[in-house]
Amino acid sequence: MSDTDHGPDPLAHATEDDHPQRIDCVLVAGGLYHDIDFARLELLKLLAEHPEVRTRVFEDYENLDALREADMIISYTCDVVPSLAAQEVLRDWLDAGGRWYALHGTNSILRLMDDGVWEAPRWAPLMMDLLGSQFVSHPPIAPYTVTVADPTHPLVEGVEPFETTDELYHLETHGDLHVLLETETAEEGTGFREAADAPGKHPVFYLKPRGKGGVLYNTLGHCRGHYDLQPLAPWWPTLDRCAWDLPVFYDLLRRGIGWLKDREPA
Repeated sequence: MSDTDHGPDPLAHATEDDHPQRIDCVLVAGGLYHDIDFARLELLKLLAEHPEVRTRVFEDYENLDALREADMIISYTCDVVPSLAAQEVLRDWLDAGGRWYALHGTNSILRLMDDGVWEAPRWAPLMMDLLGSQFVSHPPIAPYTVTVADPTHPLVEGVEPFETTDELYHLETHGDLHVLLETETAEEGTGFREAADAPGKHPVFYLKPRGKGGVLYNTLGHCRGHYDLQPLAPWWPTLDRCAWDLPVFYDLLRRGIGWLKDREPA
């Protein structure tokens, strides 16, 4: 039986409006002390709102071919540090026009020292330069207010100041950041070596340009389930969802995915 026996070709008069161009996404979701299963699933559900986006999921950045071939990257990690080779691929990919939406602990490197204090080693300067910041510390999880730094920018236009109960990240920043949301705190981090320098204003949601592309960073979105503090503790007594409980956080995630999709095609 020939192909013509099956009736008219459904693609004969199809246009791009009928079938938007495929977009290849890499989602990196992995690391320590967070409910990565929850975050991964929530992000995949948001990506599934866009049928043209096809997503590959990894726990780290070491599939270099996947990074090179991606149209967009999303990351939700904690203490996942790319190899130098992967960092260089990410640099070249951003320079060529790639867009990366980095969430929460993507900028973290954590080591618990013998005296029980956490440190943030500067072991990946290229990575942190690409991201525009490195996590240094946070005070205890408690309510704080997020304000709008640039109300005219499309990524936050119409967003009102809001209160969230989340990890308030104290950041060491790198380069020229376009801050969209920010917060101010007088609280020092607890249990972190560099906590004394933390009080002041800190970016919450910002853009870091790089070459023809750039990074959109969102520090919100801590989450933890009962088993996620292992091996430090066998059981965490609460189910923490933090900003994930807020509609505005999902709005920021959707706007970020829209920003990723708006990149110039390669």
